Amino acid sequence: MITTKKIIHCINPDCEQPINNIGDRQCQTCQTHLIYRYLWAVGIINNVEIGTSINNRYEVITEQIWLDTQPGKPPEMPEAIPQEVIPYLKLYREKLHIPQPYGLISTTENSALKILLLENAPIDNQGNLYPVITAVWEQAKGVRQIYWLWQILQLWQPLSEQGVSASLLSPYNILVQGWCIKLLELHHNTAPLTLQDLGESWYSWIKVAKAEIAPGLNHIIQQMRQGETDFNTISNQLNQLLLGSAAELPLMINIAGFTDPGLILKHNEDSCYPNNTDKLDEFLTQHLSIVCDGIDGHDGGEVASQLAVQSLKIQIRAWLQDISQQSEIIPPELLQQQLEASLRVVNNMIWSRNDEQNRQGRERMATTLVLAVQVPQRIITNTGWESDNTHELFIANVGDSRAYWITPHYCQLLTTDDDMATREVRSGQSFYRQADKKPNANALTQALGTREAEVLKFSVKRFILEEDGILLLCSDGLSDDEGVEKSWKDLVIPLLKGQIAVEDAAKDWVKRANEKNGQDNTSVVISVCRISQAYLVPVPPAALVLENNEPEESAITLSQPQPSELQTVEAENLTQSSQALLDLDLGENSETTVTKKPNQGKMLVILMGIFAFLLAGTGLGLIAWWQLQPQSFNQFCRQLPPELEQFCPNQE
Repeated sequence: MITTKKIIHCINPDCEQPINNIGDRQCQTCQTHLIYRYLWAVGIINNVEIGTSINNRYEVITEQIWLDTQPGKPPEMPEAIPQEVIPYLKLYREKLHIPQPYGLISTTENSALKILLLENAPIDNQGNLYPVITAVWEQAKGVRQIYWLWQILQLWQPLSEQGVSASLLSPYNILVQGWCIKLLELHHNTAPLTLQDLGESWYSWIKVAKAEIAPGLNHIIQQMRQGETDFNTISNQLNQLLLGSAAELPLMINIAGFTDPGLILKHNEDSCYPNNTDKLDEFLTQHLSIVCDGIDGHDGGEVASQLAVQSLKIQIRAWLQDISQQSEIIPPELLQQQLEASLRVVNNMIWSRNDEQNRQGRERMATTLVLAVQVPQRIITNTGWESDNTHELFIANVGDSRAYWITPHYCQLLTTDDDMATREVRSGQSFYRQADKKPNANALTQALGTREAEVLKFSVKRFILEEDGILLLCSDGLSDDEGVEKSWKDLVIPLLKGQIAVEDAAKDWVKRANEKNGQDNTSVVISVCRISQAYLVPVPPAALVLENNEPEESAITLSQPQPSELQTVEAENLTQSSQALLDLDLGENSETTVTKKPNQGKMLVILMGIFAFLLAGTGLGLIAWWQLQPQSFNQFCRQLPPELEQFCPNQE
């Protein structure tokens, strides 16, 4: 059973010498990227020494963290799936938070004992567990503390339905990857559980919650502990506290999209918004991004994808304008229902067009869809001022077009494909690795236009933008063969550092997809989301457009002027007041004070306080920000220390 040779196999089936040393990142023979798949082992594990190999395949990193050294080989599968494994499969839609069964093995020493191996467990690419929530709770900002609790609460009902809500009561089973809750494994309930039990598990966290959220959080948890209210009431109260905290943060979004037919196909069945040919709608492109992929083999896929994009643009624009005028917070469940209603309208429009043209079978046109909407609700924040954005992001998908959230530290798939493999897993019939090997595994089970809307099941999820990152929407021309997972580090980090413009990043990603998978159309829409105020560095000049005169083919838009993307302006083109500000010595050791001359305007003196806080060279951009987006500028001012906030213009 046990060997000590530490090797890892190349996944390339044609590799002549696939054996490599653990630690290598590329195959020494064929240069294929080596896959390191770390698994969480669940079961009775006795006398396993670290560094040994189980069944000549699994390298033991710790007692329960094992490395599959033959990742190109199908894992061992059970003939009949044990009942205790079924909840993992039924909860496949929640795989962002819950690991999935990889294999079920027995050892040669005791074949009756089964060890369940879980993939997508909260383990990093070095074989280390992510931190337990209690280890990082006290250091987290208030909005993240509430966001973690919100995610746990949203998991409570689906896990209760499967009899595994006990998984949410032990803090040692709840790990975090940045903003995202990750469960280590599922624990079956030994007795009925209620919200009182969940409230008790949260109670000790109040003492180290951030001061601005502690009173509201304490009120909610006390209600849970006393059993005074129901799930919906608790959910609404926690949502109000979450949005009021998130709205305290600034939010700056920069979006670009690009679509291309690929190297082989002459026509493009993909459509996206925004794209490289769109005339931009300034309001809409602040909040909406779409990728649609006309289904291959269906005549009219190109028409279906374009019809979906154009129809959704009209509907979402009216919907967002209506939301922005509401004085009360709309619950996320209602917003999800409203978004689903828009998708049903689009679906029935394509369906009716098929009927009108008497299209049958594979002649019927259809399209996949992934859509992201940043909803600008107004709210009174937890510190008492009115904000015009609650940082809510809704993502809907039908088919196999995908959404990813990417930071310098991780890449997270936010959506689940509607294909035969997924259907088989969710029905509890097989592990995903088993279902994915079947001939029709990638065949779509639903798409817009394939059936009447009443029988479609849309996936709509709500996220909160509370960290800097990239939202990537793409068609399968990029995502196939883990195209995103293999390339995100090369393209995202330079983009977040401001080294490349967002429209160039979109084109680069499409170019890379064509190099790897040029036989398919590819569409990419990238949203650069910035929460931090630390991005005060120059980037390419095209990032800031002060006048609405961009060329029609431009796909870049700026939701709010960003200090991180200020234009470099020649000194001779600056106004006299801006040049005077740029000439100031703003070094760390500078003690220079600025005295207002009698003939200078009052506004210059007010702006001096802010500019003394920022880096030299941002003067013109901040003036433009204040003049074009006073509400956003005021929100930024409120984040400054009190001694600097007093120098801001009137914030009324």
